[in-house]
Order: sequence, then structure tokens, then C-alpha cells
Amino acid sequence: MALRYLSPIHKATRQITLYLEPLCAALGISPSEGHLLSYLRTYAPCPIGEILRVFGSKPSTMTSVLERLAERGLIKREPDPGDRRSVLVSLTREGKNIAGRINRMVRDLEGRIGTHVGKHELAGFQSVMSAVENATGVRVRKERST
Repeated sequence: MALRYLSPIHKATRQITLYLEPLCAALGISPSEGHLLSYLRTYAPCPIGEILRVFGSKPSTMTSVLERLAERGLIKREPDPGDRRSVLVSLTREGKNIAGRINRMVRDLEGRIGTHVGKHELAGFQSVMSAVENATGVRVRKERST
């Protein structure tokens, strides 16, 4: 028996990733790298510890992703002036450019999804997502206005 909430969320996540794969590949990045660049566009500079917490990746995996993005000149890592033990990650000019392109692709997909969803369905979806947050007790920070 399929799970009523988690199976559809997992399926949707996979569908989104498969949709974004060729679009990201055209930019020379993977969907996970694109996700990180998009996150950094909103929240950078941010400490690596925050990135690990938000993405739930193993430190070794995230180190590899960050290294690839740094080698391509898309991110930079600098010591945190407020905490010399911490490293802040931010986007380079090219990283901001690619992150902007990714955000436009995601907004386009969001708009296309929205043509198939009415106000009541959206309210129901938001209610389910709120229930996930309440049931897990995990709070994800809200996006800043851009």
C-alpha cells in the first residue's frame, strides 16, 4: 500500500529532478548543484554548516559539490570574519548568472504547474505541507524577498 502523503511528495520530487536534469546539463551542472546555486542566490553568504543542515548531505558529499562549483568559478569560499573556524560560501558573478537562469526555469515550471491547480487545491496542498512541518517539528527558514 502506497503512503498517502510521502509517496506523492517523493514522486513529485523525482519528477521535478528529471525535468530539470537536461536543463541543468545545458548549463554544465547537475540538478543538485543547481539547487545549491539557487539556494545561495537567496541566502549567501552562508556557512557550510548551514548548507549541510538545509540540504541534509554528508559532509564529504557536499565538499565534493562545493569543490566542483569552486573549480568552475561559480562559488567562492572565504573565512567567516565573525567566526574564523567557519567558512562562508557565496556566488561569483558567473554563479549568480547561472543561479538566476535556474531560478527562471523553476519559476517557469511553477507557473506551468499553477495552470493545473485552483485556489482550493493550492490551499489543500499548503495545508498538507504545513502538516508535514508540524508532524516533523522541522522548520525551514523562509526565503528573503528579492
